[in-house]
Amino acid sequence: MPFHGPALLQPIAIDTLLALGLEHNPEAPALQDLERSLSWAQLERDCEALARAYRQLGLKRGDRLASLIPNRVDLIVHYLAGLRSGLVLTPLNYRYMPPEMDHALAVSGAAALVYHDERQADVAASRVAAQLPLGLIRIDDHTGFADLLQATPGTNPCTPEPWPALEATDPCVIYFTSGSTGKPKGVTHSRASFGALLASLVQALELKATEEVLAGSSLAHIASSGLVLAALSAGALAVVASTIDSPSLELLLRRHRPAVLLILPAVLFGLVRDERLRSTDLQSIRLCISGGDKVPHQLQQEFRAAAGFSIDECYGMSEIGFATLAPPNGEIRIGSVGSLCPGFSGSLRDESGREVADGEEGRLWIQAPSIMVEYWENPDATAETIQAGWVDTGDEMRLDGDGYLWFCGRRKQIILHDSSNICPQDVEEALEEHPAVDLAGVIGIQDPVHGENVRAYVTLRPGVAAPPDEELIAFARARVGYKAPEEIRRLEAMPLNVVGKTDRLALRQLAAASLHTP
Repeated sequence: MPFHGPALLQPIAIDTLLALGLEHNPEAPALQDLERSLSWAQLERDCEALARAYRQLGLKRGDRLASLIPNRVDLIVHYLAGLRSGLVLTPLNYRYMPPEMDHALAVSGAAALVYHDERQADVAASRVAAQLPLGLIRIDDHTGFADLLQATPGTNPCTPEPWPALEATDPCVIYFTSGSTGKPKGVTHSRASFGALLASLVQALELKATEEVLAGSSLAHIASSGLVLAALSAGALAVVASTIDSPSLELLLRRHRPAVLLILPAVLFGLVRDERLRSTDLQSIRLCISGGDKVPHQLQQEFRAAAGFSIDECYGMSEIGFATLAPPNGEIRIGSVGSLCPGFSGSLRDESGREVADGEEGRLWIQAPSIMVEYWENPDATAETIQAGWVDTGDEMRLDGDGYLWFCGRRKQIILHDSSNICPQDVEEALEEHPAVDLAGVIGIQDPVHGENVRAYVTLRPGVAAPPDEELIAFARARVGYKAPEEIRRLEAMPLNVVGKTDRLALRQLAAASLHTP
């Protein structure tokens, strides 16, 4: 039988996201990064002015407006302006290189691109950017959108033109997938699905007006951008990490004392291992959210030693938003991704589509008002992922008797060794417990006898003596038994995909290239 999270109380109207903060205290801080701070009133004025400027450039309801902007206050102002004026926000990962930019711009049919000046050379190298119908909009850290606003003076503020009537079914944002299994697809959310996504997050995190949240990952992705917009909708102060590294995060933690922190596991590892981290830096946090792949037990242990409480591991996708989280006032079960968020229903099914028995592993299917409406102009991929109103996540999960979900691996990444399924995250987690290992990435290598053998790529911690391969294999075998790798490869740096996760596709490409190296 399907299982369910709490009922979703009320969706959020995304065209009035700032209403609560404006009503409560318009001069209080609403949005900050390392360099800038905007009050609720200033944020309202800035996003309204930018929305009007976009309209005067010729951008109209339904146009896709792409952005290549690092984590800045300006990026959130841009998001709010686009949502208000009926544009379709199209964030590009700031790590994109020209070929990736070209793919996203072409797929979305973007009308224009807003980009940061430090990416000028890459934008110039883009084949598609120069051909966008409404051109390029350049900003920098010093002037932001000032040049655009001066070039497009607003209408009389006393009698502004009304905004176009917007429908709940109108698309409002296209997030691109990480591309781990093929070319990135454009995950399209409507105003209704995006509003439900934000409402579920506010309710799941129990966000309160006037408290502070710190977004410690890329605002080009649904996790951090969703957290910031959800916080603003709840009247909470949103703090953006302009640079996602330990010194910047430590400074923001000390300056703002946030109640909620969102951060990727790799970055959190660096933070808790940083000798400059003070014992008081994490004291204000009531909820530290992390996810992606499984949060390693080693990270849980090190974070608990530093903070005195456990990481709240989440699970989500661009296609659905945050789907699971341990209730903030409930139990955090180490290794579990928590229970379903408000508004979500789940079903665990086998390969034939039949629901599995209680306690068995199955592929997770999700139903929620926040699921995407489509992959932009890709009906075949949409039909493969959304069936009868349910999203096939492709991820293997197990449900315990208390409604907690346990991540068992991604079906497309499971390694089949001697007829046994091996989850690469389990092996990575075991290796990362070794004191010499910084990061591990695990893939399957075709083998005529065993089907696939387990190969682990590792990077080592600076200043630590390199252990022999046999030691690492034995170390893993003591923890995960038959899942332990048969071979170890060492790398100077672990390849990460555009959302900061271990890029197993890149590792497979590396393995394939080595077959042809004399």
